[in-house]
Amino acid sequence: MKMPPLLAFAAALSTLAPVSAAADPATPTDHAGVVRAIAARPQVKAAIAELDRTHDQWVADIIALAEIPSPPFKESARARAYAERFRAAGLADVEIDAEGNVTGLRKGTGGGSGKLVVVSAHMDTVFPEGTPIKVRREGDRLFAPGVGDDSAGLATQLSLIGAIEKVGIRTPDDILFVGTVGEEGLGDLRGVRYLFNKGRYAGRIGAFFSIDGTSSAEFTIGGVGSKRYRVTFTGPGGHSFGAFGLVNPLSALSQSVVNLYRIPVPASPKTTYSASVVGGGTSVNAIPREVWLEVDMRSESADALAEVERGFLAGVRDAVDAENAARSTKEGPVKADLKLVGDRPAGATAKDSDIVRFAAAAYTAAGIVPEYGAGSTDSNVAMSLGIPAITIARAAEGGRGHSLDEWIGVAREPAVRIRRLDLVTILAVAGYR
Repeated sequence: MKMPPLLAFAAALSTLAPVSAAADPATPTDHAGVVRAIAARPQVKAAIAELDRTHDQWVADIIALAEIPSPPFKESARARAYAERFRAAGLADVEIDAEGNVTGLRKGTGGGSGKLVVVSAHMDTVFPEGTPIKVRREGDRLFAPGVGDDSAGLATQLSLIGAIEKVGIRTPDDILFVGTVGEEGLGDLRGVRYLFNKGRYAGRIGAFFSIDGTSSAEFTIGGVGSKRYRVTFTGPGGHSFGAFGLVNPLSALSQSVVNLYRIPVPASPKTTYSASVVGGGTSVNAIPREVWLEVDMRSESADALAEVERGFLAGVRDAVDAENAARSTKEGPVKADLKLVGDRPAGATAKDSDIVRFAAAAYTAAGIVPEYGAGSTDSNVAMSLGIPAITIARAAEGGRGHSLDEWIGVAREPAVRIRRLDLVTILAVAGYR
């Protein structure tokens, strides 16, 4: 009789050689062996079956959470609903912290004396207040703003908690489950920054997972850093005809954009920039008194990012100087006020770290060649602090992120496969054997 695809992963692993004992702490960890041993345990097989049994609940949770608006800096309604789900799932010490994160603890067998493993997903979306959000289903796809990023991540976290609780798995290390705020845009990772620097668990975190990817094979080990500026250009302003010849802040803004796009960047490490948003002015027949520009710069390398930033700042200064030299400043010069509105640290988790090798072993055991990516997620903060961190998948497929027609795939087998890979990896990192 053909075995259901759901159980093939664990069954195949259980036929392989068991993990060898490693009483000596200096003995290198057999990551593949640990993964095999974990997957062969009856409780884990039962947890995998639970992930399959509750698949429809996972879909329902995605829909319910996505339809609770969670615009930038206004995540409180979703946070309250998520905290209630944490309590219902049986987590301990559930709270909404001072920054707005939802935290819930699953205590390990070590009595809280060891490291803390964090598993997180973010509650905020990029969509402004008032955006209509109603999930529609077409076949095996759900469509809505934010339905994938990261409503599906939140639902995946709930699914994992439910499976672990249902079968009574106990890990040596405590696992802290978190719904973070401020991951997107100008939120600038404020939730996870608070978690690491000011929250009640600061200083205890030894490993970090962010559930914030959509891929059947890739997980993120590189944190793409970013610098974001809002530059306000001001000048005397005046009538477009009567005051013609006076300096114009819009000219300086325009030249700043031109200067930005003259900055050379390396192909590797990938480094980018974008002049993204502009505004200002009062009338078509008036020299503007004030205009503004927002710029995003990113790189997988902190050094390359710093080089682009220096080039951008120099370009703004040169543009302002050029405008003041080209036209009359008798009513006042053009000035530029630069405000740093986003500063995400770059970082990386080494491929030979335990957290990466456990994830790679889980994927390899499932017949998947693991792919390593880089992105800008909550994991950036952990990586920048030297804490092992990766961003793992919430689902196998999705697309059109950050758009009104965003979608996430909810076909049973690929979705359950991703959740079981997440489960085995998290258990391995939390010391389960």
